[in-house]
Amino acid sequence: MARTCRTEVIVDASVEAVWRVVEDVTRTSEWSHECLRVVWLRGATAAAPGVRFRGYNRAGRLRWSRSCEIIALEAPHLITWRTLPTPLFPDSTDWTIALEPVGTGTRLVQTYRMRSTPRWFRWVVGRLVRTHVDRSGALAEDLRRLGAIAARDPQGAVTRH
Repeated sequence: MARTCRTEVIVDASVEAVWRVVEDVTRTSEWSHECLRVVWLRGATAAAPGVRFRGYNRAGRLRWSRSCEIIALEAPHLITWRTLPTPLFPDSTDWTIALEPVGTGTRLVQTYRMRSTPRWFRWVVGRLVRTHVDRSGALAEDLRRLGAIAARDPQGAVTRH
């Protein structure tokens, strides 16, 4: 399993349109290949540093959920969250989505970095969730879907002449 990954795509949607989708983490299931649903925790209703949410995921027949905490937010350009370790899931991974204007579109860069992941846990996950061995292709497709959703946003769609 790769301890880090960086995926980048350019989409035909404005930074503002993409940001509207990204900052509402409850919309992640619209574009993620793995996320089924996201809910805010502790009464939160919007992204901010320290705010927590829970993601419900699936890969093949496996299903799991993780609590996450937003650790950085620089609207409309960057959001970073980390998965919170538990006895069942002792790992913690930082996930970042960064947006940068490119012409009339947006460069989306998604990265992850495992903070603290026991070797035995990486071994188990690498065998149970084969799609986690190399995630770069799936994550790039996620970003393309995210861009397509943002491009359909009537408030932020890019207009071509």
